[in-house]
This record gives sequence, structure tokens and C-alpha cells, in this order.
Amino acid sequence: MLYQQIARNKRKTALIMVLFVVILALAGAGLGYLFSNSPWMGIIIALAGSLIYLLIMWQNPANMIMSLNHAQEIQEADNPELWHIVEDMAMVARVPMPRVYIIPDPSPNAFATGRDPNHSAVAVTEGILQLMDREELEGVLGHELSHVRNYDILLSTIAVVLVGVISFISGMASRYIWFAGGGRDRDDDRDSNAFEMIFKVVAIVFVLILGPLSASLAQMALSRNREYLADASSVELTRNPQGLISALRKIENSQPMKQADRSSAGLYIENPFHNHDLSHLFDTHPPTEDRISRLEHM
Repeated sequence: MLYQQIARNKRKTALIMVLFVVILALAGAGLGYLFSNSPWMGIIIALAGSLIYLLIMWQNPANMIMSLNHAQEIQEADNPELWHIVEDMAMVARVPMPRVYIIPDPSPNAFATGRDPNHSAVAVTEGILQLMDREELEGVLGHELSHVRNYDILLSTIAVVLVGVISFISGMASRYIWFAGGGRDRDDDRDSNAFEMIFKVVAIVFVLILGPLSASLAQMALSRNREYLADASSVELTRNPQGLISALRKIENSQPMKQADRSSAGLYIENPFHNHDLSHLFDTHPPTEDRISRLEHM
């Protein structure tokens, strides 16, 4: 059951990433058509822009995200128990020891970030250290080290880049349509063609509305899917689903965080703001009761 769930979640993640690239390509094609009637040129520009943005983000994402969340790096002497739990989980997961941070917030939560296992970091709140026993902390940190081992931290960075580029494309198209009228005066013959007009309207609607919306939904779906995978992987590491189950129940019933950065909400083990959308489409995390149910059946 455990390994089947892990394999199933990996397949879903691969499909979502393919969907991301398709959305990016379609957004680029729409922009290329609006600018120069050349969809392929737009696709090339969109992909090249994504690679450039990714290279910029690649330099040191952990430091930036930790700073946004007011996290403070510690050493072993500052909190030996936390340090040794992270060390043990890293050893079991067979990943290098990550840097360890504490967030001065009374709400229990935690997250992992970085660009790869060799440049990773984990952060926990003061609240989680006060509220949870060692078994529960092992479940939480097993979850976070699973994100590192499964390269979720890399996928999250890529997702942020793709969503950012698609939003940038949407903004460019919006400004172009506003100031240039969508190029209606470029080619009267083409505008007189009903098929071309329909194609242009579809391109505008996708680039301005459907592209950014689809990208956001794909990002949320990716985040939710990786949470299920990390839960399953945590059980694989600790061989103790009850620790993580107990931890999730405590986090779910806690107060929202005060120090969390909203752009980092999807990184946390549980939504730090506890504001789940009724449709769950825009949730950054799967429903906690569903996560607990899956863990109970392992």
C-alpha cells in the first residue's frame, strides 16, 4: 500500500509538470501570435525566459525564503534535541544534513526549502517545539526531509518560475492590447477573416485569463500531491504513522501563523493561515482529514 501510493503520487506529479509546460507553451504561442503572428517565436521566448528566471532563482532560494519567513539559523548547541532529530532523519533519508532554522512564531508548523539535497534547509516554529513530543517531531521532520529527498524543493522552485513567467506573459499581452489595440490596425485583410478573428479572441482569452488561472491551479495541485507523497515517505522513514497523524491533528487545531510569508504558504507542512477554499481548487494543501485517513490505512 505504502509503495503503491508513493508510485501513484510520482506519476501524478509528472503529469502535472507536463501540464505546466503545456500551459507555458500555449501562453507563449498566444503572445507570439498577438505580437507577430508567429506562435513558435512566442513559445521559444517563453521557454527561454523561464530558463533565465530559473537560473536567477537557482542562486540561493533557501536564504531568500528563510528571510521572508523571519527564520533564524541555529547550530547544534542552540537546540541539541532538534538538531539530532534532523540529523537522524537526514541519515535515514540518505540526504546531506540540511541547515536548521527556527521561526519565532507560537503556531506549530514547519517547512523545507532549497534547490537540491546538497543545498537544503528546514525550518520549524517555536510553537511546534513547545507543543510536540519527539515522536511527533520525527513525523514532521521525516515529512520535511522527504520533500528534500524527493526533490520537491526543486519542483516547488520550478513551479514558482513557471507561474511567474506565465503571469509576466499575461501582463505583457494586457499592456500590448491596451496600448496597441491588439494589433487590429496591422493587417485589415487578416482582421476581415472570421477564422483569424476567432483565433485571436481565443489567444487573448487564454493569455489573459485561462493561462494564469490554469497555472495557479496546476501549482496548487502539485503542492497538494507532493504533500501526500511526503506523508507517505515520512512513514517509510519513521515506520510510525501515528507520530505524523498526531502532529497533523495538533497543527490543524492551532492558531494561524503571524510570521509566515504568503508566497511561501505552499511550502509548510500545513497551511499556515488555515484558510481552505470550499472547492479545494485553490488550496495549497490537501484536507488534513484526507491526509490522516491515508496515514491510518498504511
